[in-house]
Amino acid sequence: MYIIREGKIEDLPRILELIKELAIYEKAPNEVINTVEQMQEDGFGNNPVFGFFVAINDQTQEIIGTSIYYYRYSTWKGKRLYLEDLIVTESERGNGAGKLLFDRTLQKTLEDNCSGMTWQVLDWNTPAINFYNKYGADLDEGWINCNLQAHQIRTILQMQ
Repeated sequence: MYIIREGKIEDLPRILELIKELAIYEKAPNEVINTVEQMQEDGFGNNPVFGFFVAINDQTQEIIGTSIYYYRYSTWKGKRLYLEDLIVTESERGNGAGKLLFDRTLQKTLEDNCSGMTWQVLDWNTPAINFYNKYGADLDEGWINCNLQAHQIRTILQMQ
C-alpha cells in the first residue's frame, strides 16, 4: 500500500534520484543538469514554479514515486496544470502507485480551478501510453517539441 502526500523540501534528494532514474529509462542520463539546490529555490523559494506529490511505500517508508507539476497558460483553454513527470521506481511499477499519483494530480487540477491537465509521453513508451489510454486521454499527434538551451539563447542574443 502507498501513502500519497504533498512533497516537502527534505524530499528533494530522493526526488532528484528518481528523476535521474527516469532519465536512464528514457535513454538520456546525461541530460539531467538539475541539482537539489536549484530544486529548493525553484520549488520552495520566493517564487515557486513547481509542486509535487510523493508516493511512499507504507511498509518501508521509502519514497518510491513522484508526480511533478506546474501551471501553464493556454490562450485557447486558460489555466492548465502541466504534469512534467510521473515517476515510479522500477521495482514498484505495476503495483498501483502510479495510478494513485496520477489521480492525486488530477484532483489538484480541479482543486486549483484549471481547465484541464496536459503532459507528454514518448512515442516508444508503450507501458505509459497504455496507462494513459485507460483514462481515455487524448494523445495528440503532429505536435513537435521545440527547445532552446540557455547557452544557445546566449549565443543567439549575442549575435544580434
